[in-house]
Amino acid sequence: MSLALVHDWLNQIGGAEDVLIELHALFPDAPVYTSIYAPAKMPVVMRDWDIRSNWLDHLPGIHDHHQPYLPLYPVGFARTDLSQYDLVLSNKSGFCHGVKIRSGASHICYCLAPTRYVWTPDAYLAREGIGSAAGVALRPLISALRQWDYNAAQKVTHFIAISTDIRARIHRYYHRQSSIIYPPVDTLRFRPTNKTPENFFLSLGRLIPYKRIDLAIEACNRIGARLLVAGDGRDRAALEAIAGPTIEFLGRVSDAEAVDLMARCQAFLFPGLEDFGITPLQAQAAGRPAIAYGAGGAVDTVIPGKTGELFTEQSAEALAAVLSQFDNQSYDPSLCRANAERFSAERFRHEIISYVERVRSGVEPRSGDAVDVSA
Repeated sequence: MSLALVHDWLNQIGGAEDVLIELHALFPDAPVYTSIYAPAKMPVVMRDWDIRSNWLDHLPGIHDHHQPYLPLYPVGFARTDLSQYDLVLSNKSGFCHGVKIRSGASHICYCLAPTRYVWTPDAYLAREGIGSAAGVALRPLISALRQWDYNAAQKVTHFIAISTDIRARIHRYYHRQSSIIYPPVDTLRFRPTNKTPENFFLSLGRLIPYKRIDLAIEACNRIGARLLVAGDGRDRAALEAIAGPTIEFLGRVSDAEAVDLMARCQAFLFPGLEDFGITPLQAQAAGRPAIAYGAGGAVDTVIPGKTGELFTEQSAEALAAVLSQFDNQSYDPSLCRANAERFSAERFRHEIISYVERVRSGVEPRSGDAVDVSA
């Protein structure tokens, strides 16, 4: 069967692109259809791929600022004709699931999230720093895009969700069932050491509003705990302004430094709400517990009392209460590691191949849970 991959845009590197790299490794002969492609901003390995962008790629400034063009993406993908393929596999958080396929072909959508801009617009606008007045003006457009997004989702033949939370959103917004296949986590790079954990909590990631690093800082301020903040972003100055004497900002760190910090911390703090969230699992792969806000992907990845803790209210008070009771000797590094390995890249590859083969052979994958690859 002929197969094509579809991805929203290729001008930035993040978790979605990590998934695409894994998918392309599984299907190296498949062309990658996308809206825009900026080779200089993407991993060198992609330059040998068959990447086919659409007409959006020629719009002025889109490689550097693709958000202003969001209303045009549905048009771009709706005009992307993939009717020559037997199977299409889209890696979607935006509008790329709206490509045109022929009757009788299969379209598997690996759904990173139902399109945030249309289903949770207030949260998205706040996340991007767009004012409320602009939000009001955009509501008619958002309503039209939401209807387009829903209609496009009805043409997908099979949905895969990346977490329990995303599975629920696919059902809530698209009225569709889905299976769960968790994204790949590089459990080989992060490993436990025999060293005793050091007396600091760790935060690692972009310093932007929705990550809620402010909660980690305020919680550690309250109890006088040491916190190392690795990463940079537009919130850094504001975060430094609220930080007490036990908070240290490291700025951007290398991959090697990130591995070392994960292995040395007493626990990793993850106070934001994420669709999945890779970093808590990287910490667990290094044998360290994660303390996370108990919503989104963290519900699937952190086992309270064994590989970390969940706090149920997204507040500094709730996080501080957990930190004040924290005892790093209560968590077995081998259990943390074993939990992380459930989300390995090897497991991802096995489950995706199994799912695709079921679809190719006409066997309907089970909805509502991960595919049982041992069946």
